[in-house]
Amino acid sequence: MEMTGEYLIAAPRPAVWAALNDLNILKAAIPGCQSMAALPDNQIEAVVTATVGPVKATFKGVVTLSDLDPPNGYTIRGEGKGGVAGFARGGAVVRLADAPGGTLLSYKVDAAVGGKLAQIGSRLIDSTAKKLADEFFAKFGAEAAGRSAAPSVTVAPQAAAPTPSQAAVTPQAASATVKADGAISRDALADFKPIGFGTWMAVLVALAALVGIILVVW
Repeated sequence: MEMTGEYLIAAPRPAVWAALNDLNILKAAIPGCQSMAALPDNQIEAVVTATVGPVKATFKGVVTLSDLDPPNGYTIRGEGKGGVAGFARGGAVVRLADAPGGTLLSYKVDAAVGGKLAQIGSRLIDSTAKKLADEFFAKFGAEAAGRSAAPSVTVAPQAAAPTPSQAAVTPQAASATVKADGAISRDALADFKPIGFGTWMAVLVALAALVGIILVVW
């Protein structure tokens, strides 16, 4: 299954890109994220608790960021396992573009789940996905906007009065890979069913996003 969507974030594109690569911001924005840590060899490990209908589980997983094009976007793929609750695997393409009032973050997602998660109706999954995505982007957007608004004071030559300016933002061209806690059997892979962006973001982290997200939604 493929899903697409977009969100307007009230911050300039370099600030949004930097926020998508900030583990502290992503951890704070992703619903149910318990921990997120950088590992050797450009890896990121995350633990996320997600609830979809009657199913609640803690997932441990990894995401891989590739096709990095700062500050325009990247591709994210990964997988995670939640014990008897099931597992998830998928990916997303996240793009950033200048827009009136800030930055337009757009995404295209393909994702799937197995186990108990695969037994939940698509309507419930879709509503949960939208709720999680809205929660993520509301928090992420506020963090990105706050970062871009933080002033720095510079003093010009000849004792000129200090003037506020936007804080400089340096995109981090980091690459990350999240690996599931254990292998997934071929029989289990046959049970995959698609999930929405919000659930994918919560289970697999994102978004990076988104953000991105994404978007992770991610």
